[in-house]
Amino acid sequence: MKATVVATFFGVFLTCTYTAKEATKKAKKAKLYVPQIDCDVKAGKIINPEFIAKCPPGCQDVKYRVYGTDIYASFSSVCNAAIHSGIIDNTGGKVLVQKVAGHSGYRGSFSNGVRSLSLPRWRESFLVSEGKPRKGVTYPSTLEYSSSKSTAVKSEPKKTEQDPKDMKSADTANTSGKASDEGDAVHKEYQTTPVLTPTTQMATTTPTPTTTTTDPSTTVPQPTTTAAATRTTAAPAKARPGLHRVRDMAYASVVAAAARQVQAAQGRGQNTAFWGTSTSAINRNILRHNTGAQRQEPIATFQRAANCKVDLSFLMDGSWSIGKRRFQLQKRFLGNVAQALGISSAGPLMGIVQYGDDPSTEFNLKTYVNSKDLRNAIEKIQQKGGLSNVGKALSFVNKNFFLDANGNRGGAPNVVVVLVDGWPTDRVEEASRLARESGINIFFVTVAAAAQSEKQNVIEPNFVDKAVCRTSGFYSINVPSWFSLHKVVQPLVKRVCDTDRLACSKTCLNAADIGFVIDGSSSVGTGNFRTVLQFVANISKEFEISDTDTRIGAVQYTYEQRLEFSFDKYSTKQDVLNAIKRISYWSGGTSTGAAISYASEQLFSKSKPNKRKIMILITDGRSYDDVSVPAMAAHQNGVIAYSVGVAWAAPDELEAIASDPAKEHSFFVDEFDNLYRYVNQLIQNICTEFNSQPRN
Repeated sequence: MKATVVATFFGVFLTCTYTAKEATKKAKKAKLYVPQIDCDVKAGKIINPEFIAKCPPGCQDVKYRVYGTDIYASFSSVCNAAIHSGIIDNTGGKVLVQKVAGHSGYRGSFSNGVRSLSLPRWRESFLVSEGKPRKGVTYPSTLEYSSSKSTAVKSEPKKTEQDPKDMKSADTANTSGKASDEGDAVHKEYQTTPVLTPTTQMATTTPTPTTTTTDPSTTVPQPTTTAAATRTTAAPAKARPGLHRVRDMAYASVVAAAARQVQAAQGRGQNTAFWGTSTSAINRNILRHNTGAQRQEPIATFQRAANCKVDLSFLMDGSWSIGKRRFQLQKRFLGNVAQALGISSAGPLMGIVQYGDDPSTEFNLKTYVNSKDLRNAIEKIQQKGGLSNVGKALSFVNKNFFLDANGNRGGAPNVVVVLVDGWPTDRVEEASRLARESGINIFFVTVAAAAQSEKQNVIEPNFVDKAVCRTSGFYSINVPSWFSLHKVVQPLVKRVCDTDRLACSKTCLNAADIGFVIDGSSSVGTGNFRTVLQFVANISKEFEISDTDTRIGAVQYTYEQRLEFSFDKYSTKQDVLNAIKRISYWSGGTSTGAAISYASEQLFSKSKPNKRKIMILITDGRSYDDVSVPAMAAHQNGVIAYSVGVAWAAPDELEAIASDPAKEHSFFVDEFDNLYRYVNQLIQNICTEFNSQPRN
């Protein structure tokens, strides 16, 4: 009878395993799911280094900018670049995109109905080709964007390079004595921001769209657990996506069948020792993740960063709210980061500032030049206590930390990582802005965010979005628990070392205060004045507008002058465009010289430090007053002046207003309706000049 029961069990097991393998084969042969993107999506906003995407119809439009020919700058529209290259037409279609290194120059051209623009240089490029998979390359079914939202892996069928052996019983994986949770954390740093807690991790490898292997150096040894011990601590396993569901169903069927056979055998009074052993073997890898052993994460398992050179300051939370136990977890996390960075005088250097009521430097950049000494020093840090004054700490770092005397090397990017338990007890937006404008890249790692019932206690809602650079998904990580903090060591290290993606560095599109000085004299006329406003709007919308990026202001003049809106009035692109549309035509004489002086006093004297001050003056006639003296004064105060003349504008005055060389800063058109022709040229000249100037 016992032999019959054993035979029955193995029959069920083999049947379920075969079913799982067949289901896996079908899934692997399924057609590649191609995600769709919008016309305005730029290649630089997508994290995946290579992907296939489907473009919708109607992307052949001048508002979807393209920079380059054959090889394109990464802030070009993917779909319009594909049209320009001839891969697709205006009806849309599939495109294969490959990211490549930045180039020193991009040549503009007219091709397939699309005018691409020239650009001196950019940090990243991409190529487009026919939307067919390359042999041996795995393509994502869901694209990962550089935003604060996490990108879930869809369950649509997709290609995978997973070994069919991985779909066998969990016993095979168990023989290695390792779990791949840490490896997954390394390879999925851009895929999801939330991190799983140890009680929900699985001991099997979950395939990602871009990686199908696990680095052995990042795996964590797991203790063998008996079935009885496992059953007393097991929590319900979290559902796993994709192909693993097939395997889980097979395992569940085997376990259920085995359990039924055990019960039947027990009812007949038979020996069930064999059945207990088999059920344990089947369940061991499914249930063992619930044991408490995984909270012991060895420091030595973290993969060391390569070719990393940054000057890094950690702001550690020493407030009373964090408590002693979590403060120790924070120190362990900092030690792990130091180990993963590989501290050295030629590579990354790391200092720590602890904040509470007031910040203080625990040690600066030059205090320790190897990971071992740094980790030992971290272990000796004592908690300060007090409030969580993050804004105060950021101001302190901005003024006092990155100094030559403290080991700042100048050639390495300055990076600050802020650790926050819950939320700050002061405001961070202004302090963060000033720090970023000083060239500091700010990352936030927030742990245990405010619950719904606690949100009324938060002084500055959405403080992280206000504090970090505009690509907030890259610069912020939220962790649900201090016990999960070790899971973000590798993703964080990879981000702070990715100097090409430290996007808070200034570009020609995000680093200016642009003031428009608009002629509203009687000779312009109501209809032409609306055309001028459209010209102003077309230029403005090409820039990245916010209170920390490019800002826009406007002055209208006749004999008199009127401030239409200042640089700090509007902080979004849509608000600026609406404000331009609302400007009413004034009518009167033409005193251009007085208007330049007025703009210098009312606009550019209030420009931010580290912003390029750009004046764009549009006029249709000769001025009643002198323009050369006010223009020279503006130039001496750092204002870069562009002049745009229409119809009866005087060429000598346009050149006097313009910065040197005048031929690159002054433009003339014979009719108002032709103003649009100079939108691209004006922006290109602004970018050319920006890229040729030294800047921090």
